Amino acid sequence: MDQHETGWPLVRLTTFAAALAVLMGGPAGACRLALALAIDVSSSVDAREDALQRGGLAAALIAPEVEAAFFGADQPVALAVYEWSGRTNQTLILGWSVINTREDLLRVAGVIGRSRRGHDDFPTAIGYALGYGAGLMRRAPACLFQTIDMAGDGENNEGFPPRTAYAEFPLSGVTVNGLVVNAGEYEAELNLISYYRTEILHGPGAFLQIANGFDDYERAMRRKLERELTPRAIGALTLPQVFPPVFREMPG
Repeated sequence: MDQHETGWPLVRLTTFAAALAVLMGGPAGACRLALALAIDVSSSVDAREDALQRGGLAAALIAPEVEAAFFGADQPVALAVYEWSGRTNQTLILGWSVINTREDLLRVAGVIGRSRRGHDDFPTAIGYALGYGAGLMRRAPACLFQTIDMAGDGENNEGFPPRTAYAEFPLSGVTVNGLVVNAGEYEAELNLISYYRTEILHGPGAFLQIANGFDDYERAMRRKLERELTPRAIGALTLPQVFPPVFREMPG
């Protein structure tokens, strides 16, 4: 079984149970998605590039198509943002915030746009960044789905690798998407894209978005957010492989 499919039956079972809770007005109906955005502030990201990614994320959040995706369903989205670099260098930029109104969205975009990086001279510890994200997800509001976005311009070069994080931290029910920032030579870019696809992407429906340099960060983030925030169809769950016949015979 592919590493990205490990635990898939359990995830589907958990997802359907949460979906039932939403339909019945249970606690999982508090929000439809807990989304944590992770920003790379390792030493390979200079001051200009950091400003582009913070400003790009803030602008992407309030783009018309992203705003429409935020409010495209009855249940809201909970959002958190953190920066990461070395093994002990993770900083929370935005704590969990439930986005109920446009004013909420404008507020969090302002917080991100005004933020300043906490570290600028540490290596790239993606495994530790995922571990931090797992802890953040444990504190998230009760939501139907959980997603972490790992954005970066390099491979892990300190501490344990991402596959160890997936084995050791409670991430089996969390989707991890990627945003690769291509800013190097052609061969290095291809290697980084391959690395993210094989080592970072995790969970059902995980996908990769590519930015052609930090100048393209806003566009790439806008497209990624629109895809992530578009409400998922509960009816798309395939019950026969998860539940016994008595559940399959339920009407509607």
